[in-house]
Amino acid sequence: MGELSRNGIHLEPSWTRVVAAKDKGNVEALRDQLDPGEAEAIAVAIELNAGLLLVDEKRGRRIAMDRGLAVTGLLGVLAEAKARGFITEGRPVLDDMIRVAGFWIGDDLRSRYLRGLNEMD
Repeated sequence: MGELSRNGIHLEPSWTRVVAAKDKGNVEALRDQLDPGEAEAIAVAIELNAGLLLVDEKRGRRIAMDRGLAVTGLLGVLAEAKARGFITEGRPVLDDMIRVAGFWIGDDLRSRYLRGLNEMD
């Protein structure tokens, strides 16, 4: 949640909740390899036996998967939102993520992703 707040994004409390990891030792061990937010997220996901963890950084994804967690990133969430009809186009949302929230994606990946959504540049 701290990463979102730093980027000026505030979520509606009715569908979000902040959960701290109970096993602080696990968080500390993960912090040797990850930033504090990713370490806490992975530790909480393990404790909750979460079905899916949202993480974008390669190292965080690898470590989460090594611990048996299923992961997706923001691009996966965006594609799923379009597939389920929550949004009609992914491009405007992706562009806002880049422009407003500071999400970084390389030009090549952005083009391939939009082609995958049938939203060619």
